[in-house]
Amino acid sequence: MTDLSTERLASALGTRRHEFYAEITSTNDRAQVLLNENAPNGTVIIADSQTRGRGRLGRVWLSPAGSSLMLSYLLRPPVTSIGHVGMIGALAVAETLDAMGIKEVGIKWPNDVQIGKRKVCGVLPEVVWQGDQLIGVILGIGINVRVDFTTSALAETAISLSNVIPQVDRLDLLLQLLHKLDIWSTAAGSTDVFAAWHSRLNMLNAPVNVVSITANTQEILSGVAQEVTPEGALMIRTLDGGVHRVIAGDIALG
Repeated sequence: MTDLSTERLASALGTRRHEFYAEITSTNDRAQVLLNENAPNGTVIIADSQTRGRGRLGRVWLSPAGSSLMLSYLLRPPVTSIGHVGMIGALAVAETLDAMGIKEVGIKWPNDVQIGKRKVCGVLPEVVWQGDQLIGVILGIGINVRVDFTTSALAETAISLSNVIPQVDRLDLLLQLLHKLDIWSTAAGSTDVFAAWHSRLNMLNAPVNVVSITANTQEILSGVAQEVTPEGALMIRTLDGGVHRVIAGDIALG
Protein backbone atom coordinates (compact mmCIF):
# COMPACT_ATOMS: atom_id res chain seq x y z
CA MET A 1 0.00 0.00 0.00
CA THR A 2 1.05 3.61 -0.50
CA ASP A 3 -0.22 4.88 2.86
CA LEU A 4 3.35 5.96 3.64
CA SER A 5 5.16 8.22 1.20
CA THR A 6 7.61 11.09 1.29
CA GLU A 7 4.90 13.54 0.24
CA ARG A 8 2.27 12.41 2.76
CA LEU A 9 4.78 12.39 5.61
CA ALA A 10 6.15 15.83 4.77
CA SER A 11 2.64 17.29 4.73
CA ALA A 12 1.56 15.59 7.96
CA LEU A 13 4.72 16.02 10.04
CA GLY A 14 5.38 19.65 9.17
CA THR A 15 8.44 20.98 10.99
CA ARG A 16 9.23 17.77 12.89
CA ARG A 17 12.64 16.45 11.84
CA HIS A 18 12.03 13.20 10.03
CA GLU A 19 13.39 10.87 7.37
CA PHE A 20 11.53 8.27 5.35
CA TYR A 21 13.06 5.31 3.53
CA ALA A 22 11.30 2.94 1.16
CA GLU A 23 13.96 0.43 2.25
CA ILE A 24 16.71 0.62 4.85
CA THR A 25 18.84 -1.86 6.77
CA SER A 26 17.71 -0.53 10.17
CA THR A 27 16.05 2.69 11.29
CA ASN A 28 17.91 2.40 14.60
CA ASP A 29 21.25 2.47 12.76
CA ARG A 30 20.28 5.66 10.97
CA ALA A 31 18.95 7.12 14.22
CA GLN A 32 22.35 6.66 15.85
CA VAL A 33 23.96 8.75 13.12
CA LEU A 34 21.38 11.51 13.65
CA LEU A 35 21.87 11.44 17.42
CA ASN A 36 25.57 11.98 16.94
CA GLU A 37 24.73 14.88 14.60
CA ASN A 38 22.67 16.48 17.40
CA ALA A 39 19.25 15.93 15.86
CA PRO A 40 16.50 17.25 18.16
CA ASN A 41 14.30 15.29 20.55
CA GLY A 42 11.34 13.76 18.75
CA THR A 43 13.21 13.24 15.48
CA VAL A 44 11.73 10.18 13.78
CA ILE A 45 13.04 7.82 11.10
CA ILE A 46 10.40 5.77 9.30
CA ALA A 47 10.84 2.86 6.92
CA ASP A 48 8.47 0.97 4.66
CA SER A 49 10.84 -2.01 4.64
CA GLN A 50 13.79 -3.07 6.80
CA THR A 51 16.32 -5.66 5.69
CA ARG A 52 18.36 -5.93 8.91
CA GLY A 53 16.10 -4.60 11.60
CA ARG A 54 16.87 -5.64 15.17
CA GLY A 55 14.67 -7.12 17.82
CA ARG A 56 15.42 -7.72 21.46
CA LEU A 57 18.41 -9.87 22.47
CA GLY A 58 20.05 -9.50 19.05
CA ARG A 59 17.26 -11.07 17.02
CA VAL A 60 16.69 -10.06 13.40
CA TRP A 61 13.42 -8.24 12.61
CA LEU A 62 12.58 -8.59 8.90
CA SER A 63 9.72 -6.45 7.62
CA PRO A 64 8.42 -6.63 4.03
CA ALA A 65 7.20 -3.44 2.38
CA GLY A 66 3.70 -2.36 3.36
CA SER A 67 3.38 -4.81 6.24
CA SER A 68 4.30 -2.83 9.35
CA LEU A 69 4.87 0.55 10.92
CA MET A 70 8.59 0.73 11.64
CA LEU A 71 10.22 3.74 13.18
CA SER A 72 12.95 5.02 15.46
CA TYR A 73 12.28 7.95 17.80
CA LEU A 74 15.09 10.03 19.34
CA LEU A 75 15.16 11.10 22.98
CA ARG A 76 17.67 12.76 25.28
CA PRO A 77 16.41 11.89 28.76
CA PRO A 78 18.36 12.41 31.98
CA VAL A 79 20.76 9.56 32.72
CA THR A 80 18.72 8.64 35.77
CA SER A 81 15.61 7.95 33.68
CA ILE A 82 16.95 5.96 30.72
CA GLY A 83 15.31 2.84 32.18
CA HIS A 84 11.93 4.45 31.50
CA VAL A 85 12.41 4.80 27.75
CA GLY A 86 11.28 1.28 26.88
CA MET A 87 8.29 1.71 29.18
CA ILE A 88 7.41 4.95 27.37
CA GLY A 89 7.48 3.19 24.01
CA ALA A 90 5.20 0.37 25.14
CA LEU A 91 2.83 2.79 26.89
CA ALA A 92 2.55 5.02 23.83
CA VAL A 93 1.73 2.06 21.60
CA ALA A 94 -0.80 0.62 24.05
CA GLU A 95 -2.60 3.94 24.42
CA THR A 96 -2.63 4.41 20.65
CA LEU A 97 -4.30 1.03 20.21
CA ASP A 98 -6.80 1.89 22.95
CA ALA A 99 -7.71 5.07 21.07
CA MET A 100 -8.36 2.97 17.96
CA GLY A 101 -10.96 0.96 19.86
CA ILE A 102 -8.87 -2.20 20.13
CA LYS A 103 -9.66 -4.41 23.13
CA GLU A 104 -7.48 -6.64 25.33
CA VAL A 105 -4.34 -4.53 24.90
CA GLY A 106 -1.62 -5.38 27.42
CA ILE A 107 2.13 -5.30 27.96
CA LYS A 108 4.23 -8.42 28.48
CA TRP A 109 7.44 -7.70 30.36
CA PRO A 110 9.49 -5.91 29.45
CA ASN A 111 7.97 -4.05 26.49
CA ASP A 112 6.06 -6.31 24.11
CA VAL A 113 2.62 -4.92 23.36
CA GLN A 114 -0.01 -7.62 22.96
CA ILE A 115 -3.60 -7.97 21.83
CA GLY A 116 -5.26 -10.86 23.59
CA LYS A 117 -1.83 -12.14 24.74
CA ARG A 118 -0.52 -12.22 21.14
CA LYS A 119 2.35 -9.90 20.21
CA VAL A 120 1.50 -6.98 17.93
CA CYS A 121 4.46 -4.72 18.66
CA GLY A 122 8.09 -4.91 19.72
CA VAL A 123 9.95 -2.05 21.38
CA LEU A 124 13.74 -1.80 21.39
CA PRO A 125 15.45 1.02 23.31
CA GLU A 126 19.15 1.48 22.54
CA VAL A 127 21.27 3.80 24.67
CA VAL A 128 24.04 5.70 22.89
CA TRP A 129 27.11 6.71 24.90
CA GLN A 130 30.28 8.61 24.09
CA GLY A 131 32.68 7.50 26.77
CA ASP A 132 30.79 8.10 30.03
CA GLN A 133 28.57 10.80 28.47
CA LEU A 134 25.01 9.95 27.47
CA ILE A 135 24.32 11.08 23.91
CA GLY A 136 20.72 9.93 23.86
CA VAL A 137 18.37 6.98 23.50
CA ILE A 138 16.90 5.50 20.33
CA LEU A 139 13.45 4.01 20.69
CA GLY A 140 12.84 1.47 17.95
CA ILE A 141 9.22 0.44 17.45
CA GLY A 142 7.73 -2.10 15.05
CA ILE A 143 3.97 -2.63 14.85
CA ASN A 144 2.45 -5.49 12.84
CA VAL A 145 -0.15 -3.83 10.64
CA ARG A 146 -0.92 -6.34 7.91
CA VAL A 147 1.47 -9.26 8.42
CA ASP A 148 -0.09 -12.66 7.70
CA PHE A 149 1.03 -15.10 10.40
CA THR A 150 -1.50 -17.84 9.61
CA THR A 151 0.97 -20.28 8.03
CA SER A 152 3.98 -19.33 10.14
CA ALA A 153 5.40 -20.66 13.39
CA LEU A 154 4.06 -17.49 15.04
CA ALA A 155 0.42 -18.16 14.17
CA GLU A 156 -0.57 -18.66 17.83
CA THR A 157 1.67 -16.00 19.38
CA ALA A 158 1.60 -13.01 17.00
CA ILE A 159 -1.14 -10.84 15.58
CA SER A 160 -1.57 -7.90 13.20
CA LEU A 161 -3.85 -4.90 13.48
CA SER A 162 -5.58 -6.09 10.31
CA ASN A 163 -6.83 -9.10 12.32
CA VAL A 164 -8.88 -6.88 14.62
CA ILE A 165 -9.81 -3.76 12.63
CA PRO A 166 -10.76 -3.58 8.94
CA GLN A 167 -8.55 -0.74 7.69
CA VAL A 168 -5.36 0.83 9.04
CA ASP A 169 -3.74 3.87 7.48
CA ARG A 170 -0.13 3.73 8.69
CA LEU A 171 0.20 7.50 8.51
CA ASP A 172 -2.75 7.97 10.87
CA LEU A 173 -1.29 5.31 13.15
CA LEU A 174 2.08 7.09 13.11
CA LEU A 175 0.57 10.47 13.96
CA GLN A 176 -1.35 9.08 16.93
CA LEU A 177 1.72 7.23 18.15
CA LEU A 178 4.01 10.26 17.88
CA HIS A 179 1.50 12.31 19.86
CA LYS A 180 1.64 9.76 22.68
CA LEU A 181 5.43 9.50 22.52
CA ASP A 182 5.80 13.27 22.74
CA ILE A 183 3.59 13.36 25.84
CA TRP A 184 5.20 10.46 27.69
CA SER A 185 8.78 11.45 26.83
CA THR A 186 8.33 14.64 28.86
CA ALA A 187 7.47 12.48 31.89
CA ALA A 188 10.61 10.29 31.79
CA GLY A 189 11.84 9.75 35.33
CA SER A 190 8.50 10.44 36.99
CA THR A 191 6.55 7.91 38.99
CA ASP A 192 3.69 8.35 36.50
CA VAL A 193 5.60 6.41 33.80
CA PHE A 194 6.20 3.37 35.97
CA ALA A 195 2.68 3.40 37.42
CA ALA A 196 1.01 3.56 34.00
CA TRP A 197 3.30 0.88 32.53
CA HIS A 198 2.91 -1.37 35.56
CA SER A 199 -0.88 -1.14 35.40
CA ARG A 200 -0.83 -2.65 31.90
CA LEU A 201 1.42 -5.65 32.62
CA ASN A 202 -0.52 -8.80 31.81
CA MET A 203 1.72 -11.52 33.28
CA LEU A 204 2.02 -10.62 36.96
CA ASN A 205 1.09 -13.41 39.41
CA ALA A 206 1.11 -15.94 36.57
CA PRO A 207 3.36 -19.00 36.22
CA VAL A 208 6.18 -18.19 33.81
CA ASN A 209 9.36 -19.57 32.33
CA VAL A 210 12.08 -16.96 31.91
CA VAL A 211 15.33 -17.23 30.01
CA SER A 212 17.45 -14.89 32.13
CA ILE A 213 20.44 -13.37 30.36
CA THR A 214 23.44 -11.81 32.09
CA ALA A 215 26.84 -10.78 30.74
CA ASN A 216 28.21 -14.30 30.37
CA THR A 217 25.48 -16.74 31.27
CA GLN A 218 21.98 -17.84 30.33
CA GLU A 219 19.67 -19.33 32.94
CA ILE A 220 16.14 -20.69 32.72
CA LEU A 221 13.93 -19.83 35.68
CA SER A 222 10.48 -21.29 36.31
CA GLY A 223 8.20 -19.72 38.85
CA VAL A 224 5.65 -16.96 39.35
CA ALA A 225 6.08 -13.42 38.03
CA GLN A 226 5.74 -11.81 41.44
CA GLU A 227 6.45 -8.15 40.80
CA VAL A 228 8.42 -5.61 38.75
CA THR A 229 10.66 -3.02 40.39
CA PRO A 230 10.49 0.70 39.51
CA GLU A 231 13.72 0.18 37.56
CA GLY A 232 11.99 -2.45 35.42
CA ALA A 233 13.54 -5.63 36.86
CA LEU A 234 11.26 -8.68 37.02
CA MET A 235 11.05 -10.54 40.34
CA ILE A 236 10.47 -14.30 39.93
CA ARG A 237 9.44 -16.49 42.87
CA THR A 238 10.60 -20.04 42.22
CA LEU A 239 9.14 -23.26 43.66
CA ASP A 240 11.74 -23.37 46.43
CA GLY A 241 10.53 -20.01 47.71
CA GLY A 242 13.50 -18.05 46.44
CA VAL A 243 13.03 -14.72 44.68
CA HIS A 244 15.23 -13.92 41.69
CA ARG A 245 15.77 -10.54 40.07
CA VAL A 246 15.80 -10.64 36.26
CA ILE A 247 17.06 -7.59 34.39
CA ALA A 248 16.94 -8.90 30.81
CA GLY A 249 15.44 -12.01 29.33
CA ASP A 250 12.58 -13.74 27.53
CA ILE A 251 9.37 -14.65 29.30
CA ALA A 252 6.71 -17.21 28.40
CA LEU A 253 3.65 -18.27 30.36
CA GLY A 254 4.31 -21.50 32.20
